[in-house]
Amino acid sequence: MNKLNIAWLIKMAWRDSRRNRSRLFLFISSIVLGIAALVAIFSFGYNLRRDIDQQAMELIGADLVISSNRPVSAEVQPLLDSLGDRRSQERSFASMILFPKNEGSRLVQIRALEGEFPYYGALETTPQSAGVTFRNGRQALVDKTLMLQFNAQIGDSVKVGEVTFEIAGILNKAPGQSGISATVAPAVYIPLQFLEQTGLEQKGSRIMYLYYYKYDAPVDTKKLVEKLEPRLEKELLNAETIESEREDLGRSFEDLTGFLALVGFIALLLGSIGVASAIHVYIKEKLSSIAILRCLGVSGRQAFLIFLIQIVGIGFLGSVIGAVLGTAVQQLLPRVLQDLLPVEITMGISWLAVMQGIGLGVVISLLFALLPLISIRNISPLNTLRLSFEETSLFKDPLKWGVYGLILLFIFGFTYLQTEKLKEAAYFTLGVLVAFLVLVGIAAGLVWLVRRYFPSSWSYLWRQGLANLFRPNNQTLILIVSIGLGTAFICTLYFVQTILLNHVTLSASENQPNMVLFDIQNGQREAVANLVKNQGLPVLQQVPIITVRVEEINGLTAAEVKKDSTLGISVRAFQRELRVTFRDSLTDSEKIAEGAWVGKVNTSDETIKVSLEEGYAERIKVKVGDKMVFNVQGALIPTEVGSLRKVDWNRIQTNFRVIFPEGVLEEAPQFHVLITRVPDAQASAQLQRAVVRQFPNISIVDLELILDILDELLDKIGFVIRFMAAFSIITGLVVLISSVLISKYQRIQESVLLRTLGANRRQIFMITALEYFFLGALASGTGIVISLAGSWALAKFSFETKFTPELLPVLVVFLLISALTVAIGLMNIRGVVNKSPLEVLRSDV
Repeated sequence: MNKLNIAWLIKMAWRDSRRNRSRLFLFISSIVLGIAALVAIFSFGYNLRRDIDQQAMELIGADLVISSNRPVSAEVQPLLDSLGDRRSQERSFASMILFPKNEGSRLVQIRALEGEFPYYGALETTPQSAGVTFRNGRQALVDKTLMLQFNAQIGDSVKVGEVTFEIAGILNKAPGQSGISATVAPAVYIPLQFLEQTGLEQKGSRIMYLYYYKYDAPVDTKKLVEKLEPRLEKELLNAETIESEREDLGRSFEDLTGFLALVGFIALLLGSIGVASAIHVYIKEKLSSIAILRCLGVSGRQAFLIFLIQIVGIGFLGSVIGAVLGTAVQQLLPRVLQDLLPVEITMGISWLAVMQGIGLGVVISLLFALLPLISIRNISPLNTLRLSFEETSLFKDPLKWGVYGLILLFIFGFTYLQTEKLKEAAYFTLGVLVAFLVLVGIAAGLVWLVRRYFPSSWSYLWRQGLANLFRPNNQTLILIVSIGLGTAFICTLYFVQTILLNHVTLSASENQPNMVLFDIQNGQREAVANLVKNQGLPVLQQVPIITVRVEEINGLTAAEVKKDSTLGISVRAFQRELRVTFRDSLTDSEKIAEGAWVGKVNTSDETIKVSLEEGYAERIKVKVGDKMVFNVQGALIPTEVGSLRKVDWNRIQTNFRVIFPEGVLEEAPQFHVLITRVPDAQASAQLQRAVVRQFPNISIVDLELILDILDELLDKIGFVIRFMAAFSIITGLVVLISSVLISKYQRIQESVLLRTLGANRRQIFMITALEYFFLGALASGTGIVISLAGSWALAKFSFETKFTPELLPVLVVFLLISALTVAIGLMNIRGVVNKSPLEVLRSDV
């Protein structure tokens, strides 16, 4: 008997489970939804990655793309002309267009195209031939969202700058375009040969220059780019290949799937707490059976393995059910997220995701069941005579410390696999641990306080309800932990969503600007301001903008920084163009964090002290007193960092990473931005029409439109988050229900005793209601406090905004969870009080 006989152990586990299978499945049911959530997310992630791999060619549309945000120099042009067997080029920029038929105007993305691009995929148009024929004349392709918005028809006209184009077709889809990007910046394609005539290529205009290449014979574009990289970097050119597009997109959406996987994982952790508590109670009830087995010669290890096999078997079954449910749920996610993605998502079954889900379910069932199971080793045959079950403490059984360590290691490992960031994984694990310890501390504190200060003068029913919190077989610890963690997570999701919505709707308040005019040339500045005033609108801000690049940081150039990686300065600090301004004072969205603000340079030999936004300064490793040289349209200007600023980027106004004092950049090539506020859509349309007619080069951003689009985007993302959170919420309810139902088997004897002593139904119901009210109220209240603390930290350190929670929803959550706990507890006890004591004792409960 002392030897391990696996077949015998399995047979004993099977026989013992026959009378308890429904209860065993109840124990493990709490992980089903967590596994379903994870399998759905894993399947979505794998399908998305496969679709990106398969569709990367059509996303980029060429073998090689070289891009720049400024015209290429004459020195590098021969190199660009030598690449590829077939070549196309494009100029892409934001500009206003006008529909002459109904005077409608809108900011769009103009894409002036020359050549056969795209070489992979196609410009999907109506009619189909328009994607090719528009290149041959003064014709345009207009995005379908614009056609619908302005009720335009094929054959109508659209005015781009100074040129009027005939609408040759409706653009349904272009390479790399998602539904939401088409809504935010709908595209209008025109032939490149007409771009100069539009008059939109002016100094200060933000134009992206793209060069597309197709190789007729197979070429290793990755090696080609590596060979060209030194020359391209010198000219500030970016290269993109099918492989790099595949990697970049995959990396981007890994963040999304990783976040959603963590949401599902929390549901699984909540379920795991239910598993641990359920198995704990189950083993207590099996005490006499285990003691009898020990009397018959079964070793502690064999008894442990019998019940371990039961748990692993039922955990496997629950995981399979969860994986099937998750595979069905995965069919919904691509439909909700399709507009956010540039690829068509397929909805096939991912067997790898299914296997991962089943494996996770078994592992987590095993890990969390080990805590109560390892106590079986210490059950003595004398327990057949003793009724008490002395649980081994952590200090007497260090193996429990090992199990806790394994659980924390598992949480950290899973989180790291999803985020691939050690710090985030450590914070997440620490957050779960702190929340768990706080709730355990609250539960232990409650038991101690009730025992220490037991209100002997209270009525009998109140005393009985309170006494149930610390009597043997109490549910205080498990219910406070499971209900508290569930409440904390639900409330945190709600608070984070509120923070995000407040972030977006801030600019919609009445005192905030809602329209920005940019690309205003020097000679147009006064005329545009007068036009806005003549429309009865305020000129809230008018700011000059100059394009510069960083040439040196403390005497170091880009080449020197690239050679010495120990400096910690990114080469990108030298490659990116900056939009800067000059002024003599700070705005109300800025505050000096370090150093002193200098607003004016009076003499030519005076040191030019610039002010940097503190986050930007930190990224490029610069502090107050450091030296920087800026390249302003070819002129090198040496400066010193005079101050660092804290900038409120949430304010709708022009904010800058770098500000120069007055007396330096006045003569530099520049354009201007004007900010105003329009009271309604009619005033907005009237201003846009007037500006487009008189100043076609000026672009207008209608922030109300952007806010509407962001609202739609947040609705879609919010739905997905709420959908995934629902798994956690329902899991929390399942854990709550199963935890309370388990107590049914522990409350039978005491209820029978109370009934025998003369207690009536009302009294027993009252005692039970009071017990579960204390538990539900304390657990949900603690969970809310934890979520408030966590949400405040997120708002302050991640979103950098104020956190002002609404109290009414918090109160509703508190009352609902408290009431639900009481209701489940009363339903649980109903079957006992509706029968006579003798009938209950005889029944097979």
